[in-house]
Amino acid sequence: MDMELDEARRGFGKMGFGCKHYRRRCRIRAPCCNDVFHCRHCHNESTKDGHELDRHAVESVICLVCDTEQPIGDQIAQVCINCGVCMGEYFCRACKFLDDDVDKEQYHCKDCGICRVGGKEKFFHCQKCGSCYSVTLRDKHRCIEDSMKNNCPICYEYLFDSLRETSVLRCGHTMHLQCFHEMLKHDKFTCPMCSMSIFDMEKFLSALDAEIEANFLRTDYMGKGWIVCNDCRDTTRVYPGMAGQRKCCHCQSYNTCRVAPPVLPA
Repeated sequence: MDMELDEARRGFGKMGFGCKHYRRRCRIRAPCCNDVFHCRHCHNESTKDGHELDRHAVESVICLVCDTEQPIGDQIAQVCINCGVCMGEYFCRACKFLDDDVDKEQYHCKDCGICRVGGKEKFFHCQKCGSCYSVTLRDKHRCIEDSMKNNCPICYEYLFDSLRETSVLRCGHTMHLQCFHEMLKHDKFTCPMCSMSIFDMEKFLSALDAEIEANFLRTDYMGKGWIVCNDCRDTTRVYPGMAGQRKCCHCQSYNTCRVAPPVLPA
């Protein structure tokens, strides 16, 4: 009977407390300003001077069931020392983080130094990119050093610890998945960072070649000069009257732009 009462007390209020970011039965005290918030995101959204809360610096939490403030850290579990309620079904001592919504499949990544969601078995940490990626991208993505430790090129939110899902482009650059879809709605099919095509454009390029050949499209408007390909980064020399004058002669892409002539060594 005592065990049943303890279990009932521990589970009291589960998923009934929290904020728009997390469901949990406690609030945190921010050591930077000594104010109380539901989570670090609530803190960051409310500060007028723009300062952000270091999740690892949190030293105490306040139980939302009995209003007892208590320390949190290596020696403290997720159960309230006063009323015995579990303040979060998921508890990470390293991040001092609690969450009742375990359907997120939270896990702590030692290399990232933070907790992530989605299930540990579904992700791997890419040492060069400096973040966790889906196992479907293992050995199948282009690495860019610390690619996730940048702002999204569309909304400018910092990507590394963003709550929103991210997408890894063919070029290796990253952005929010939602921002990626918004970009497509505006007919933008190249990376905002490096201008590389975000899809395999082979079928489109074949159709464009056929259109040029069938309709004898005028292609000598550029004149003599050089172009660089945004997909393979190679340069091509073009001439007036040359069919497909914006076409890269190396990878056959039309994702090119005009550049100055290459400087040859003396």
